[in-house]
Amino acid sequence: MLLFGLRIILFTTSKIARRINQARQADRLDFLFQGFQVLGSPAVSYLLTRLLRLASFLLIGLCFYLYLPFVLSLFPTTRRLGNQLFQSVGNLLGQLFISFVNFLPNLITISIIGIIAYFAIGFAKLVIFELGRDDAYSWFYPEWIRPTIRLANLFIVAIACVIAAPYLPGFGSPAFQGISIFLGALFTLGSTAAIANTISGIILVYTRAFRVGDVIQIGEQMGEVLEKSLFVTRILTFQNEVVTIPNSNLLNSEVKNFSSIAYERREFLRLHTTVTLGYDIPWRKIYEVMIEAAKATDHILLEPAPFVLQTSLNDYNVAYELNAFTKSPEIMPKIYSQLHENIQDYCNQAGIEILSPAFTALREGNHSTIPAEYLPSDYTQPTFQIQSQPPSNQ
Repeated sequence: MLLFGLRIILFTTSKIARRINQARQADRLDFLFQGFQVLGSPAVSYLLTRLLRLASFLLIGLCFYLYLPFVLSLFPTTRRLGNQLFQSVGNLLGQLFISFVNFLPNLITISIIGIIAYFAIGFAKLVIFELGRDDAYSWFYPEWIRPTIRLANLFIVAIACVIAAPYLPGFGSPAFQGISIFLGALFTLGSTAAIANTISGIILVYTRAFRVGDVIQIGEQMGEVLEKSLFVTRILTFQNEVVTIPNSNLLNSEVKNFSSIAYERREFLRLHTTVTLGYDIPWRKIYEVMIEAAKATDHILLEPAPFVLQTSLNDYNVAYELNAFTKSPEIMPKIYSQLHENIQDYCNQAGIEILSPAFTALREGNHSTIPAEYLPSDYTQPTFQIQSQPPSNQ
């Protein structure tokens, strides 16, 4: 009988283990909650395999625990010991049954709380999706839907856990209270940076500073946003480097978004570069040459048309700023490089030498710089006076 029971247990557990392995290979063990993946197939497979192994050990132990009193009760010398073991097993099973019956009201209460929380999560999801419709509310943006759903789910689950905690077995025991104090202290002392990054991540979501796929610049780092989580933001730079920035640092930095102008105002990114040239070159000719250079650059739009601004009149040169529009901010370095190449080529073809000239003037400084109306009528400019000094005697 014992061997038969052990064989059934081993056969059943091995068959279930094969099913778990096949499901893991087919990637069918993902644990999802409200469309959010909590655990992947490898993690679920590992957890189920360990639970199955634990269950098999418990069942094998139970078989031996039941079989031993039965064997002892067959012999007169050990029958008393076998009956005592049978009685202890019965008492243990009875206590377990009585404890389960006593826990049934609390279990029903916990189940009701779980059902209410489940339907509350579903209702909150429907409300948030309704808020995020394009034609519903202008103040609620579509990119807020997913993070708002996650925050609402977390809030509802946290409230449900707080309400259901008093109904758990051993809630008022010293061990439960000690574990709660330990976890609270551990969370308080060890998660300051994590909480700061989480709060910063939430603020960044609702300030709409950027979203995944945007080209942004944070300090000296410029690139495409790969990931925006509650803790960090990952950027792929133009040098194919992945930079991870904590959200708390990012919130205190200046963020330049080169992509948001396209989907927020339906406009295009304006690129600009500055060239300084001398006053001897007609500015109209410079305008014409620089605009033609911009039009010859790939990914520069002809409409809106490129234009030139004179940003400053310096002592010896004029600063000309070329402005051109593009809808491809993800390749800005390439566009700027070709634009500079075309500026050089078109200036050379037009006979314009790209130099910032500097002049040095020498003048006779004897005449007073005071305005003439303040000088006396008989004022005459002093002349140079040269005085020779005899050599000194040694």
